[in-house]
Amino acid sequence: MKHLHPIMLAGTGSDVGKSVIAAALCRIFKQDGYSPAPFKAQNMALNSYATPEGLEIGRAQAVQAEAAGIPCHTDMNPLLLKPQSDHTSQVVLNGKPIGNRDAYDFWKSTQRGRFSLCTFDFRAEVCKAFDRLALKYNPIVMEGAGSIAEINLKDRDLVNMSMAQHAKADVILVGDIDRGGVFASVYGSIMLQTPEDRKLIKGIIINKFRGDMRLFDEGRRMLENICGVPVLGVVPYYKDIYIEEEDSVSLEKKQRELAEGKVNVAVVLLRHISNFTDFDTLERDPRVNLFYTNNISDIQRADIIILPGTKATLDDLLELRRNGCAQAIIRAHRDGKMVIGICGGYQMLGQTVCDPLHLEGDIEQLPGLGLLPIHTTMTKEKATRQVTFQFEGQACQGYEIHQGVSDTNEAILQTDHCIGTYIHGFLDNAPVIDYILSEKRKVKSEKLTSTISHSEFKQQQYDKLADHVRQHVDIDKLYQILSGND
Repeated sequence: MKHLHPIMLAGTGSDVGKSVIAAALCRIFKQDGYSPAPFKAQNMALNSYATPEGLEIGRAQAVQAEAAGIPCHTDMNPLLLKPQSDHTSQVVLNGKPIGNRDAYDFWKSTQRGRFSLCTFDFRAEVCKAFDRLALKYNPIVMEGAGSIAEINLKDRDLVNMSMAQHAKADVILVGDIDRGGVFASVYGSIMLQTPEDRKLIKGIIINKFRGDMRLFDEGRRMLENICGVPVLGVVPYYKDIYIEEEDSVSLEKKQRELAEGKVNVAVVLLRHISNFTDFDTLERDPRVNLFYTNNISDIQRADIIILPGTKATLDDLLELRRNGCAQAIIRAHRDGKMVIGICGGYQMLGQTVCDPLHLEGDIEQLPGLGLLPIHTTMTKEKATRQVTFQFEGQACQGYEIHQGVSDTNEAILQTDHCIGTYIHGFLDNAPVIDYILSEKRKVKSEKLTSTISHSEFKQQQYDKLADHVRQHVDIDKLYQILSGND
């Protein structure tokens, strides 16, 4: 196939849809015979994924790789920051954690080019990762982070225009019309660039449009006139395509209430919740009403309670005790409700959680909820791997990403109406879902008559997303740009 320039999806802000558009383009390029690969130099997210090599990257790049039909690799997201508090993050470089860092110190260190905790030059590391990827794939579908107009951070930027300059990428600016102010945000984002960076911006995509598309025809022409950049498409908001979300911004839009006539599943809303994509499959099950809450009454009234993963197990465990959720979960379990803990939530369901090295913070030890016979100790080493397991006699798949060791060799620990596991993706497996929605939880022996697997479902969604974007974005014009013929 003809060699194409790298493309970068840059944004006027966070949550404008860069990740989803990038996934769509990965799928489109694959469908058209190219060999695309995603790339995001630096990602800040609590949703992460284990590569086949047992290393850690941001979940969004794993999703984009899946859309491209290739295995995910750390070169697709060489630098991952996992927030542990409002001020500190765990730094994951090339798939391995290298320590925790205060946000201000981290940004100052990137400005100097080196990270004082270790002898790593982050700018060099992310550029080398891109260069390795570019030797294997065509084109590279790059994603920026947040807004490209944060001019106060420009001298330490690793992920937006400085990365586009290194890659010699064609930049497509994505704006979110649903939040309002799209003219100002697009125009301002372009005008605040240096002349050198502005030359890289070759197109605009307006995302999340609602209503009659014809009403924006004049707006499209006006935007092209004032910006001097073509609008390649206006992509309507969709509700019937399911693509995993990158970060917890999307949780604000999730269901928060119980419903009649369905199995009510309460996911406890933790302050440092991670890998909430664990619940996407269960949320789509027509038998289920899944909602997020830290309301004591709702927890006690739910049929199933899930403690999700967290990046700060002890801090969130302490908060559960302070806000009364811990006691509500224990009471619900005594009343016969099913309680499930995944990763950090699994650790919380045990007898004790200890952090003798203060890896998470100042708290050294806390009692758990006491529903499972395990004791957990936080350790420097992080377990990161893809796993297969048996459940109800059927083969299932998932992955592990966790810090801390529990005194059991069981991948899944089960007692009377309580299940704990370190396996993310546990609830993506039909045998698991059918089991927890068994007759104790109101649906008797009825099972969901589904003819496709979770993997097949995701492949269908990538195709639907690609069709949606093809319909509303000028892909021929995009190919002209990436071929150098714009």
